Amino acid sequence: MILTVSGLSFAYNSHPILTGVNFNLMPGELLAVLGPNGVGKTTLLKCINAIHCPTGGSVTIDGQDINLLSPLGIARKIGYVAQRTEPSRVTAFDAVLMGRRPHVRWGVSKKDLEIVDAALKRLGLESLAMRYIDEMSGGELQKVAIARALVQEPKLILLDEPTSSLDLKNQVEVLGIIRRIVNEHTVAAVMTMHDLNAAFRYADKCIFIKNGKIFYAGSTQSVNAEIIETVYGLPVNIYKQDECLIVIPQAQ
Repeated sequence: MILTVSGLSFAYNSHPILTGVNFNLMPGELLAVLGPNGVGKTTLLKCINAIHCPTGGSVTIDGQDINLLSPLGIARKIGYVAQRTEPSRVTAFDAVLMGRRPHVRWGVSKKDLEIVDAALKRLGLESLAMRYIDEMSGGELQKVAIARALVQEPKLILLDEPTSSLDLKNQVEVLGIIRRIVNEHTVAAVMTMHDLNAAFRYADKCIFIKNGKIFYAGSTQSVNAEIIETVYGLPVNIYKQDECLIVIPQAQ
């Protein structure tokens, strides 16, 4: 088991945000965290990554309690791709190389450079390696952020709305890359999303959060219209095409 979340709770100024959250992930599994705005999806990722300290429960990564690990230890186990990456005046190569910090001791090694080269190639960024990231498109910048997380060689990758503000082509490319990384590198990944159809197409499992609690947890293929209507307050129809569920809101 790579990730185990047990009875996780979190509150801002005594106001409960998450209560009693439970789920786990095995290697090769991709989990989509779903639910309306403001239900605590991003907060959940930050609790898993120890950016926030839970008010209750525990998070275990690869058998170790996350709160007992040092920041360096966490960075060696978890790669985090935030919802927005602020571009700066560094090249794509250097931005990705920063992801090797948890493994660098006395200086950047030949192995570090080879890992960065491999990640850039994996994400189709070889030709952009020397371009400054503040000159990149949103899709290119998101790929750089994923490459940076990948070179950390983590057990778990957390992605906060990885397709936010991307056009359709870049959404498909980025989600396809995430799916292949999870399959080929034997890691687990958790991504928050708003697009249900994309989540059902690429994720193995999903959780729906309602009022700070998990309303549904399980296979993406077992979600029904009643679950979605209860969580979002919106009646929908669900169809299946190419073994994927497709959600269409009912006319109001």
